[in-house]
Amino acid sequence: MRDRREQFIDGEWIPSSEPGLEVRSARTGTLVGRVAEGTIDDVERAVAAARRAFPAWSALPAGERAGYLRAIAEGIRSHADEIVTLVAEEIGTIEGTARAMQIGAAAHAFDDAAAHAEAALEAKELGNSRILSQPVGVVAAITPWNFPLYQAALKIAPALAVGCTVVLKPSEVAGLTALTLGDIAAEAGLPAGVLNIVSGLGPVVGEALVGHPEVDAVTFTGSDRAGARVASIAGGAIKPVTLELGGKSAHLVLDDSDLESAVGYSITSAFGNNGQVCAALSRLVVPRDLLPRVEEIALAKASTVVVGDPLESGTQLGPLTSEAQRERLQGLVRTAVDEGTRVLLGGPDAEVAVPSGLEGGYWVAPTVFTDVAPDATIAQEEAFGPVLTIIPFDGDDEEGVRIVNSTRYGLNAAVWAADRERAEAVARQLNASTVYLNAAAFNPSAPFGGTKGSGFGRERGAWGLHEYTQTKSVQV
Repeated sequence: MRDRREQFIDGEWIPSSEPGLEVRSARTGTLVGRVAEGTIDDVERAVAAARRAFPAWSALPAGERAGYLRAIAEGIRSHADEIVTLVAEEIGTIEGTARAMQIGAAAHAFDDAAAHAEAALEAKELGNSRILSQPVGVVAAITPWNFPLYQAALKIAPALAVGCTVVLKPSEVAGLTALTLGDIAAEAGLPAGVLNIVSGLGPVVGEALVGHPEVDAVTFTGSDRAGARVASIAGGAIKPVTLELGGKSAHLVLDDSDLESAVGYSITSAFGNNGQVCAALSRLVVPRDLLPRVEEIALAKASTVVVGDPLESGTQLGPLTSEAQRERLQGLVRTAVDEGTRVLLGGPDAEVAVPSGLEGGYWVAPTVFTDVAPDATIAQEEAFGPVLTIIPFDGDDEEGVRIVNSTRYGLNAAVWAADRERAEAVARQLNASTVYLNAAAFNPSAPFGGTKGSGFGRERGAWGLHEYTQTKSVQV
C-alpha cells in the first residue's frame, strides 16, 4: 500500500499524521493507498508559498521558465511505468490509453507550453499604445480523477509558462497519480512554491482555494454541479475562472458515409478510457433508413470489445473507477430501460466476464441502446461509462444537426460524410467547441473547451496560455 499522506508545499513534502483519505483499486476494490485529507491551514500555507514565489518566478525570462517545463515533461516520460501502474489501479485505465494520454499528452502539454512561453507575453504596438500581456498571479487548479495527470498538466503547464504560480487540488479518487507531479517537479529543480499540491475534499480544500483572497484566478475541470459552485464562489470574489465541465457529445453520420468505419469510430470513442471521458462521442446520430445496418455493425463491433485487467496487454475495456461511479451508471442504464429504451447489447443486469482474482473490481458490461428518442434521459445525461446511444433521425442534415444540438452541453462532436464540403458545412452548425471530421487525428495543440453547459475558456496550445494572462495598455 502506498502511504502518501503528505502535501507538497513550498518545495517540501509536509507529512500528515491524520488517517487521511482511502484510495481503492478499480481493479480489485481493495485499499491500495492513502492521501492526506487537507485542511484550511494546508491551503493557507500553500497559497502563501505560491504568493511568495510569484515575484521571482514571473521575473524569470520566459526561456528559463520554459527550461523547467521541458524538464518536467522529461520527468513524466521517465516515470512512465510507475504512472501506468498507478492509473490502472486508481481508475482502471488500460495501458494503451495511459501511455497515450497520461504520459504522451501530459508531457506534450509541458513541451507545448514551453514552446509558446515567449510569444504569449510579447508586447504589441497599437498607435501610441504598448499592449502588454502579464501573468495573472496565483492560480488555483482543481482537477478530476478521469485523467489525473493530463488534466493537471493542461492547467499547470500554461500557467507556469507565463509566470504564474499554482496550487493544485487534485481529485482524491486519483490522488496517488497526481502526487507524482510533486516528485517530478522536485526532480526538475522547480523553485520552491512555484507548484504546490494539496490533497483533500472539494468542499474543504477546493472551496477554500477558490475563495482565498490571495488566489487571483481559478481553473476547474469536473462535474456541472461542482463547476457551478466554483463559478459562484469565484464570481463572488470577482476573479476569473475557467470551467471545463461535462458533455453529451454526438457523432452525426450522414447518408453517404462509410458505415463500417463510422460506427467503429463511435464505439472506440464511447468506450475509450472505459467511457470515462467528458468528450466521449456517446451519441450516434444516424439517418433512420440506415438504422438496421448501423445496429448490425454496432452489435458486431461492441460484442468483440475485450473486457479485462487494465494491466494486461490486449484489454480494451477496464473497470470503472469506483463503486459510486458504477452505481450511478447502472442507475442511469436502468432508467433508460424503464423508459422503454431498446437494448442492443449489455444493459443493467448483463453479466461481465470478470478476470480471475479481480472479482472485487468495479466492472460493468459495455452497453448499446438503439432507436432512442432524442429527449430520452440516456440521450440527455452524461453517462461517464461504456454506453453508446444510437439515435435515428428523419429528414435532412438540418434535422440531424438539431438533434446533436438538443442537449444542454456543447463540448465535442463529430461528423462523418464522404463529401468533405458537406461535412464542413454541417460542422459549422454544431454547438461544440471541437468537431472531428471522418476520424481526424487528435491534435494536442488545438484549443479545447466548452460552450453552453460545458463551460467556458480554452485549454491547450497558445490559447491555453492566454487564460492565465491579463492585458495592460501603456500609453507612450
